[in-house]
Amino acid sequence: MDLNQYQDEMLRTAGDVSFSNENLTLGALGISGEAGEVTDYIKKIVFHGHELDKEKISLELGDVLWYLSYISKLIDVPLEKIADMNIEKLKQRYPDGFSQEKSINRQVK
Repeated sequence: MDLNQYQDEMLRTAGDVSFSNENLTLGALGISGEAGEVTDYIKKIVFHGHELDKEKISLELGDVLWYLSYISKLIDVPLEKIADMNIEKLKQRYPDGFSQEKSINRQVK
């Protein structure tokens, strides 16, 4: 499934996807909450001795993706375009790939 297909499928469970401050806030809070669940799960792996369950973390990452897709739909920018824009930004920032040196001395445009 590509990202645009995912976004079409996401609509089945999204309800209202008209742009409003309330829906934008719902999306932002959803991303934050779901990212918090990913973070909490990783904390349990690193500090509490839990074994990594790839299915569990994948499902949590899927919830983050759902809210990213929801916000991109609200602003009428396809999720695939957002992914492409991000890769282009990173290519400009790190044309030869990531390096710690370039990260520390990055020129902000």
